[in-house]
Amino acid sequence: MKILDWYILKRYLSTFFMMLLLFIPIGITVHLAEKIGKILENDVPIDEVLLYFVDFTIYFAHLLFPLFLFLSVIFFTSKLANNTEVIAFLSSGVSFSRFLRPYLFGATIVSVFALILGLYLAPEASKGFNDFDYKYFKRGKSAADTKNVFRQINDNEYIYVSSFNIKEKLGLNFTLEHFEDSKMTYKIEAQNIRFIEKDSTYRLINYVKRTIGEHEDIIVKERRKDTLFSFDIEDLTPVEYIAETLTYGDLTRFIEKEEKRGSSNIGRYQLVKYRKWSLPVSVFILTIIAVAVSSIKRRGGMGVNLAFGICIAMVFVFFDKIFGVMASQSDFSPILAVWFPNMIFGILAIYLLYNAKR
Repeated sequence: MKILDWYILKRYLSTFFMMLLLFIPIGITVHLAEKIGKILENDVPIDEVLLYFVDFTIYFAHLLFPLFLFLSVIFFTSKLANNTEVIAFLSSGVSFSRFLRPYLFGATIVSVFALILGLYLAPEASKGFNDFDYKYFKRGKSAADTKNVFRQINDNEYIYVSSFNIKEKLGLNFTLEHFEDSKMTYKIEAQNIRFIEKDSTYRLINYVKRTIGEHEDIIVKERRKDTLFSFDIEDLTPVEYIAETLTYGDLTRFIEKEEKRGSSNIGRYQLVKYRKWSLPVSVFILTIIAVAVSSIKRRGGMGVNLAFGICIAMVFVFFDKIFGVMASQSDFSPILAVWFPNMIFGILAIYLLYNAKR
């Protein structure tokens, strides 16, 4: 690499990480100011608080990763343009495509970092962040209080509960239906089902088992029955944020299992999976847009470029959120929801790059 490449690459990476170092403490301070009352009220141990804010830092950085990168590239490229350094580079015979090369090399480094962060580090941080949030900040609430849960647990059995609370490990109005060759052979009903951790059994209250006979049914009733089932009580309805806490391999297996069980949250889980790959691609797209927008010296100076860049960033976030909600709340394709903003802004990047070359 030549001196020009090293110069731009160094500015690219240093400005990006400086942006992270500047904004993350601000985010921590604002979040701490909001939560300090509940932290003191719940007498949270200091080591748990410190670990929580480590998780929050990783979670916050991963959440706003593209915006930090976009604004940092606009910032330092605008400085180059205002100092007429870009004009000097291009007038020396360097083409705009050649000028863009160190930016793309820097984007490659950052995208690899984003991929590692999304596949391995962010899931663990998200788990710690959300668990702490529900443990101390949302007492009395449950991350998995759901209603009308119907799931297939294997090839032959289906279960249903009218509501489920993961904190109490309690499901109400439990039903299990067993089928052989598409015909129901028996059905179990209970007023509620609770997991007993001490002996890893399930306790059913007002238990009723109806075995379908050829001529007549056999009905067995018990006031209380402790038994075993082939499913885990947490699997009955996983917490809402569970997909964010799984590494890519675990998430893929989890989605396959949930699809077989007929989960209604498949769209939300697939969004998390596809975003792990779309984020590194958005790094390249936003880098190209930022360079194309800010490499031109404008009368208003750096402020005009930053204002324009912030507007583009907000539109990008808007598209991402809108399509994310559509995919999680409807039958809209999750993969299209994740990649559509990248496709739209990819077209915008090509258009802006073409005009910048001219």
